[in-house]
Amino acid sequence: MPAGVGSGRGAVGVDSIGPVANPDRASAPSASLSLGGADRRRVLSRRIRLLVTATISYNLVEAAVALTEGARVSSTALVGFGLDSLVEVSSAAAVAWQFTSPDPEAREKTALRIIALSFFGLALYVSVESVRSLLGYSEPRHSTIGIALAVVSLVVMPALSWAQRRAGKELGSLSAVADSKQTLLCAGLSAVLLAGLLLNSLVGWRWADPVAALVIAAFALREGRQAWRGRTCCATGGQVRALN
Repeated sequence: MPAGVGSGRGAVGVDSIGPVANPDRASAPSASLSLGGADRRRVLSRRIRLLVTATISYNLVEAAVALTEGARVSSTALVGFGLDSLVEVSSAAAVAWQFTSPDPEAREKTALRIIALSFFGLALYVSVESVRSLLGYSEPRHSTIGIALAVVSLVVMPALSWAQRRAGKELGSLSAVADSKQTLLCAGLSAVLLAGLLLNSLVGWRWADPVAALVIAAFALREGRQAWRGRTCCATGGQVRALN
């Protein structure tokens, strides 16, 4: 098992035993710990595959609903949200592709580059659409379906992100952690979408959505740069060294 992945729990168990009189007896726990570590890695890899499959499936449905409804009500925010869902699919698919290999770490760098490019594309698109919205190029109408979609995404996406981040950090996978951050970013965009749709429908403040979206774009750019360099904001030094 790589250093830095689940080593804390193992260290506590070994250190608490104290001096061992019989060397033969001491070798048995070490062997079982190694076997347990290999089994745990397989469980975590399978869990990540299931999580990214769920993310891909949800985002495809989300994209279809958002793009269709966005075109119906002339909402640039909804159309942009739908396109963002497609970007999320590319990120999740990169991690899914990585973990179909018997040696996922060998594909780590390529997966991180795909995720980084997805972040960059997302930041560029959101920035352009925000400026267009601020300049008054879009006149969105009320959308009950859009509001409901944003609320559902605010519940689903953070849950998926938390589960994948937890598994990715324990496994020591930079790409899984990076993808979980992109999934969380999708939840942030859901909040922006919800605020924009509600403020447009209830108050008529059309500037609120694009201003908040520009903040999300800046965050996406930062995450893209970190993924490109092989880092994530929540990866520890031990986890990075374990993959090198």
